[in-house]
Amino acid sequence: MTETRGTTKPAKRTAEEKSGEYVPRGVLRSFASAPAVFYRECVAELRKVVWPTGREVVTYTTVVLVFVLVLIGIVTGLDLLLGKGVLRIFS
Repeated sequence: MTETRGTTKPAKRTAEEKSGEYVPRGVLRSFASAPAVFYRECVAELRKVVWPTGREVVTYTTVVLVFVLVLIGIVTGLDLLLGKGVLRIFS
């Protein structure tokens, strides 16, 4: 017993698509329409964005600043230690 799964029939094409005149929505019809299409696509994408709340922005900013300060401390400490070590070896 053979069974085919996941096969679907292709969608029927319109006469416009068959003739080659069909241009999908959002595809440039001319170079002059490029800025308008770009603007529409930008607005559509920005509507999809989940914007953080003010409290989340403050929290994320604080976490980033603390992380950066910790890394600055680590790099500074390693630089001082390695610098002193090099001076002892070569002086």
